[in-house]
Amino acid sequence: MKKEPFISVIVPTFNEEKYIEPTLKALRGQDYNGKYEIIVADGMSKDNTVKIAKKYADKIVLVKKKGIAAGRNEGAKIAKGNIFLFIDADTIVLYNTISKIVKTFQKKDVVAATCAIMPLSSKNKNFTLYLIFNQFVKASLKTTKPQIAGICCAFRREAFEKVYGFDERLETAEDFDLAERISKLGKVVFVEDTLVITSPRRLDAWGATKSARRYITHYFNYLLTGNGLSMKKYRPIR
Repeated sequence: MKKEPFISVIVPTFNEEKYIEPTLKALRGQDYNGKYEIIVADGMSKDNTVKIAKKYADKIVLVKKKGIAAGRNEGAKIAKGNIFLFIDADTIVLYNTISKIVKTFQKKDVVAATCAIMPLSSKNKNFTLYLIFNQFVKASLKTTKPQIAGICCAFRREAFEKVYGFDERLETAEDFDLAERISKLGKVVFVEDTLVITSPRRLDAWGATKSARRYITHYFNYLLTGNGLSMKKYRPIR
């Protein structure tokens, strides 16, 4: 029987005590038959994030440098896995997310993967926006500029390291940037038979119309400048 690859699940956090426990519980309840580790890369939280994370994580690294790209990269530095799976702190995976995403890496030319992202919301507008986003991601994978969200994204270790991971100079769009750079080494794929559920807190704070307008602006800024929105317009929402 072929041995399953060792997976490193990396969760960047900063003041996420409201969200982190369900995220880590879901990661602990996976049906994956191989070994995996959960790494929390915390940006010096001032709340109970680290205290909660200690109940579930295999490793916790404290990250002094600001930015989610730095958090993800620091988590990757201490990771032992063959595949890195990045999950946001407010995002809940299905029981089969790891096994389904890992399965796609059986194809040697696959270097990155993502899956559908849906909101933990009862609002039709929120569902509609995420459905549109998922279709946008799938369409982009057929172009020379594949775009996948850092909310849930996986990378083959050697490819991730070859392109030096996330660009810590970028305030936002670091996920789009990495997807484009790593696609030069192989295929970026969309896994159809699993999904993750994420907090709609930004949509709730901005509203559907403002969210759509800002995400479109974010994308076109990335296409034109290589960066997305500034952190003044994309500041964290707790």
